[in-house]
Amino acid sequence: MKWMMRATTLVLGAVMLLGTSVAVSARQAEPVARATPPVPLLWKVSGPQGAQLYLLGSFHLLKQDDYPLSPDVDKAFEASSRLLFELPPEDMNSPALATQMLQAAMRRDGRQLKDELDAATWKRLEDYAAVNNMPLERLVGLKPWFIGLTISIAQMTRQGLDAEAGLDRHLMTRAAQAGKPAAGLETASSQINMLDGMSAEEQRQLLREALEQVEKGDEQSRQLHAAWRRGDDVVLWRDMAAQMKREYPGLYQRINVERNDAWLAPLQQRLQAGQGSTLVVVGALHLLGSDGVVEKLRARGYKVERICSACRPEKR
Repeated sequence: MKWMMRATTLVLGAVMLLGTSVAVSARQAEPVARATPPVPLLWKVSGPQGAQLYLLGSFHLLKQDDYPLSPDVDKAFEASSRLLFELPPEDMNSPALATQMLQAAMRRDGRQLKDELDAATWKRLEDYAAVNNMPLERLVGLKPWFIGLTISIAQMTRQGLDAEAGLDRHLMTRAAQAGKPAAGLETASSQINMLDGMSAEEQRQLLREALEQVEKGDEQSRQLHAAWRRGDDVVLWRDMAAQMKREYPGLYQRINVERNDAWLAPLQQRLQAGQGSTLVVVGALHLLGSDGVVEKLRARGYKVERICSACRPEKR
């Protein structure tokens, strides 16, 4: 998978924040019946005296027919007294969020976007803007990371994938309706700073590959969505996270490993005696592989088991 798709998927906040702050047609999805619900990427972590975490791997843009969810997820939701997301609902719903995102993306070095791009990339961006009615003259003062992610999410939205229908937002709404408290592992500011902290070359690469994805069609995001629907942790790890780790180790360390490590302390706090059950909903790739939260908690001595009534028994 391309760097752009891997980065977009690894950074939950990028998808959710951009889905809120840029002019991409998004709508609140009403779940509709489907013969086979998605197979969840769901694990249960057991602590002392009944404390437990349910770790659920999210996909951040979904379709109406990705609902209803698996009964396994419904049971985990009902069993949990509270929920924990990457971003707290109050950050996601803040009216100041779009302004905060755009302010971070604005250039303050006296240069324009065209000055930072090679001629071929600039021409491709001009062509994309013309075909898609993108007001390029309004974007020349913005940084490449913002333009690249905007294009990426716009493409996924055209496939019917919708940030407002994403699993995170769906479960935030359910938690509010059920009166269950919800909190975040990070803040919107920290995720925006992480995006804005990408090197100049990483930002240019993101934009170039976003444009390449448009030219090549939507097969990559379709494959990713299909793997998530199947609950295929092997494909998601092999074709996305592992490849990114190999090709872009510095970026992978910053946006995946360092964040996973930072989450361990608050997650272990929820596993202390008397804490009850918590449903944790984070980007699916944060749970996978040796650098994922699942294996990091297992390595600390917690009992961890996948909850998947649609899966074959796991061999160990």
